[in-house]
Amino acid sequence: MEVPHDDVMLQALAAVAPGTPLREGLDHVISARTGALIVIGDERGVESISNGGFVVGVPYTPQRLFELAKMDGAITLDEGMRHILKANVHLVPDPSIPTSETGMRHRTAERVSLQTDALVISISQRRDVVSLYRRGQKIVLEDVEVVLAKANQALQTLERYRARFDEVASHLTVLEFENVATLRDVAVVVQRSEMVLRVAREVMRYVIELGEDGRLVRMQSEELTAGVDEDYTMLVRDYAVDPSSRAAARVRQRIASMKPDQLLDPLAVIHALGHAGGPDLVEQRVRPRGYRVLRHIPALPGAVANRVVDRFQTLSALLGASEQQLDDVEGVGARRAAAIIDGLRRMREHPGP
Repeated sequence: MEVPHDDVMLQALAAVAPGTPLREGLDHVISARTGALIVIGDERGVESISNGGFVVGVPYTPQRLFELAKMDGAITLDEGMRHILKANVHLVPDPSIPTSETGMRHRTAERVSLQTDALVISISQRRDVVSLYRRGQKIVLEDVEVVLAKANQALQTLERYRARFDEVASHLTVLEFENVATLRDVAVVVQRSEMVLRVAREVMRYVIELGEDGRLVRMQSEELTAGVDEDYTMLVRDYAVDPSSRAAARVRQRIASMKPDQLLDPLAVIHALGHAGGPDLVEQRVRPRGYRVLRHIPALPGAVANRVVDRFQTLSALLGASEQQLDDVEGVGARRAAAIIDGLRRMREHPGP
C-alpha cells in the first residue's frame, strides 16, 4: 500500500516502521536507555541552525547510529537515510518559536521541525518514548502490540461498513432497474462509500506504522475494500450534474472534505453532486446513466463503456437496446453486445455483490 505523497506524517511513520533499518537503530537506542535526537533531511536548513559537532560521512547502519547516540548532541542523516552526516551536533533553533513541549530535547525537536523541513526524532532517555516531528506535527510511536490491537478493531469496523455498503448498493441497483431511484437513495450509497474509504485510510495508517508486521492487516483491508473506490467513482458519474471523470474527481474531493455531520446530511451530499434545490430535492427521482452497472460487465473496457453510455444516455435506454444496437457502438462488437445484455439480465435477477 503506497504512502500518500502529501501526508508527511505517514511518510515519517513509514520511515521508522518495524523492519526498516532506521527502526532497528532506534530500538538499539531505546534498549540502551541513552536517548537521542536524530534529524533527517533538509541538510542546508539544518546546517544553518547547527553549531559544533563533527563530520562522520559514513553509510548508515543501525549499530553506528546506536554508538553515536551515546554522545549528547544530535545526529544528522541525509534525506534518504543512507548516510550519517554529522554527530554530537548542537542545534540552536529560534527560541522565540512557540512550543508545547517541556523537556529540552523535545522542545528543540519541535522547534527544529518548525524551522526546517527535516524529520526530527526525539527519544526520551528516561521514558523510552519515541516522538516524531515534521513541520510542527507530532506523532508518538506506540508498541507494535498496541497498534495491532487498534488495527484489528478498525478492521472490524471496516467489515461492518463494507457489509452495509453492499446492502445499500444492491438496493440502489434494484431501484435503478425499476427506474424508481431517488436522490436520497443515491446519497445513502455515496455516504456509505465515503465511510468505507475513510475507515480504510485509518487502517492504512496502522499498516504503515506496523511495517513488516502489518502484512496480514493490509491483505484483509484490501479484500474488504475491493471495488469500492471504482464503484464510488462510477456512482458519482451516474448521478452528478457533470458526468466527466474530472468533475467526478472534484465531487469526491468535496465529499471527502466534509465533516462527519455534513456527510450524514443527504441534502449536503446531493448539493456536492451539483444538484440545486431545497429539502424536497432528496425525494426527486433520477435516472442513472449506466456507468456503475457497466463496470460489472466482464471484459468491458472503460473506454468502451463510456461510448455505450454516450450512445444510450440512461440505463433505462440501455436496458431496451438490442444486440444489434449495441453492436453498432464502436468497440463493442457482437460478443461484447451479447455479454452486456446477459450481464444486465444477471444483475437484474441477482443485484447483490
